[in-house]
Amino acid sequence: MTIREQLEARERETLAPQAARSAESRGRLRVEPEDDVRPAFQRDRDRIVHCKAFRRLKHKTQVFFAPTGDHYRTRLTHTLEVSQIARTIAKVLRLHEELTEAIALGHDLGHTPFGHTGERVIDSLMPGGFNHYEQSLRIVDLLENDGRGLNLTWEVRDGIAKHSKGKSGAPVGMSADLRASTIEGQIMRVADIIAYVNHDIDDATRAGLLRTEDLPRDPIDRLGTSSSARIGTLVRDVVTETMAAGLSEIRMSEDVLGAVLRLRSFLFDAVYENATATAEFRKASDILSGLWEKLRERPDDFLDKRTIEHDGMDAAIRDFIAGMTDRFAVRLFETLFIPKPWATE
Repeated sequence: MTIREQLEARERETLAPQAARSAESRGRLRVEPEDDVRPAFQRDRDRIVHCKAFRRLKHKTQVFFAPTGDHYRTRLTHTLEVSQIARTIAKVLRLHEELTEAIALGHDLGHTPFGHTGERVIDSLMPGGFNHYEQSLRIVDLLENDGRGLNLTWEVRDGIAKHSKGKSGAPVGMSADLRASTIEGQIMRVADIIAYVNHDIDDATRAGLLRTEDLPRDPIDRLGTSSSARIGTLVRDVVTETMAAGLSEIRMSEDVLGAVLRLRSFLFDAVYENATATAEFRKASDILSGLWEKLRERPDDFLDKRTIEHDGMDAAIRDFIAGMTDRFAVRLFETLFIPKPWATE
């Protein structure tokens, strides 16, 4: 037996009956030889970590645009926090940790510069609209690796495609056609909301937008007064309720789910749509709109010719802008729109 086959045998022996197993994957878009050491889901995790889109997350906005402090979250640190919460849940439930981790690490690869403001701008400019989770799937299927994609397994791609909840969506309780097909993929939704609700409170407090006493009392009393306590409460509730349901799907109790949704609703009003926090994003909207039009005028200088031929100009512009980091978008705008002083010497 190869090392990979030994690890696959270990999965069959130790994982819960409801867990996904590497050797039973539905496969990849393109058939390729198996690795001698790493099972399929572990290879997927590694491919995501080493891809360029993952590295660019370190300079993409989470909540605050280009924060000068060293301790504010970026899209990359958010992704890492989600990944660790997801793996904790998977470990307790005896589910496949590497599959869970791969989905978590890949879920935001398609996020735009300037956070959800950037997503709204591209959505308004792109015929047919734009969703970052669809763009994440496009990145791993097509855009990475010089147009060859990462060729991930069906299970990872399914989890990435079905992770988003939106402003009012709940992380559990959706119909079967809307949730991930694997229970590992369903973990992504709860891990995402557990991570961002808590770290966004931390960042907003650090930025002076919130005080601890501003937080709504009912959900805080139910979940905990510190970030650590709230994460512990939420994770414990998820694993307890999911085990009680026989691992049929990822679940939360009604009172804990209600508390975290009320806390998220409070953050939308107090932070995400706060006039002070979003003031710079109005400028970011102008930057992306300006770049969209300028790129249309100069496609040969910036856009992928293959994408223009196969999918059209708008798709090529979408891929280019959505892949930008915040600072690259600002620099390119300055290059294309801001005149430079004339030098005579």
